Amino acid sequence: MDKNASIYVAGHTGLVGSALVKVLQKKGYQNLILKNHRELDLTDSLAVEQFFKNTQPEYVFLAAAKVGGIMANHLQRADFIYQNLMIQNNVIHQSYRHNVKKLLFLGSTCIYPKEAPQPMPEDSLLTGPLEYTNEPYAIAKIAGIKMVESYNLQYNTNFLSVMPTNLYGPNDNFDLEKSHVLPALIRKIHLGKALENNDWETIRKDLKKTPIESINDQASKAEILAILSKYGIEKEQDNVSIEIWGSGKPKREFLWSEDMADACVFLMENIDFKDVIKQQFDLEKINPKQFTPEIRNTHINIGTGKDIPIKDLAYLIKEILGFKGDFYFNTDKPDGTLIKLTNPSKLHNLGWKHSVELAEGIATIYNWYIKR
Repeated sequence: MDKNASIYVAGHTGLVGSALVKVLQKKGYQNLILKNHRELDLTDSLAVEQFFKNTQPEYVFLAAAKVGGIMANHLQRADFIYQNLMIQNNVIHQSYRHNVKKLLFLGSTCIYPKEAPQPMPEDSLLTGPLEYTNEPYAIAKIAGIKMVESYNLQYNTNFLSVMPTNLYGPNDNFDLEKSHVLPALIRKIHLGKALENNDWETIRKDLKKTPIESINDQASKAEILAILSKYGIEKEQDNVSIEIWGSGKPKREFLWSEDMADACVFLMENIDFKDVIKQQFDLEKINPKQFTPEIRNTHINIGTGKDIPIKDLAYLIKEILGFKGDFYFNTDKPDGTLIKLTNPSKLHNLGWKHSVELAEGIATIYNWYIKR
């Protein structure tokens, strides 16, 4: 990518998109096209078509998506499949129609079967049933992968798909109604620590920035204690306990969002679609006018190849934040997939590895959270 190239980052205000913008700007890319949801609704086909006509981006990072934790995925199944399909269909198709030089589509490792081999290689896609709680979202992302592959094979586009593992970092979602496990644990333990210290200034400051349901910093202590209790932060006498959904046994892999962004920019700068598939086939011997070989699973995992049980993650955050209370693992709540570890060897072979380890990342994101 030329430093002056026009680059559209779809979803630039979110965790993934904001990390991409930061890394691109750090690398000297200044001609970035950024539109928030109010300015451009990516589910609106006509609006997206007009946007591409007007801006003519040369490169596209498709990081826009409807995302959420296990509760949001379970309760908003129709929204998750519809909105994600519409977003990616519109952006990928208009990228083809307007001759975008390269597009990078970001999915999620939830695309893999519930019982996929561990660590999960790219070729385990579509080999078994999905985890039920996030099935609609996963199906949408699988469709995006297949759309990228299909446009490359039929129209000779140069589009890439990447599947990041669980991400965390600046601009993460700390709304306890919608957040993923790591930011949810950080916020709950932060509030638990403030509660055990009777630090109501910190609690009200937190609720002012991010209310829980309708409860903000103006609520009474009784109202605040009630909403904290609803979300599993309880104080009895001098002891504070925090509820964690499930047994704590499921293992999860976590990647610092700016590491993920660095991997994406690395791929856009150095890797073409033909580079991804050349290890599968001798491309020079393929005659496109004859039988085309089965080219599939061309997406690329982005991860660390390391995981941690949720229970251990909770205790690691507890140690870093200095919380002294207890945890209660509610086994009446779902665990989700027990193990979901990526195999990042394809990415490693292409020349990229992560740099930020989990403890360092948690300390960094907590410092960002309390100062935001």
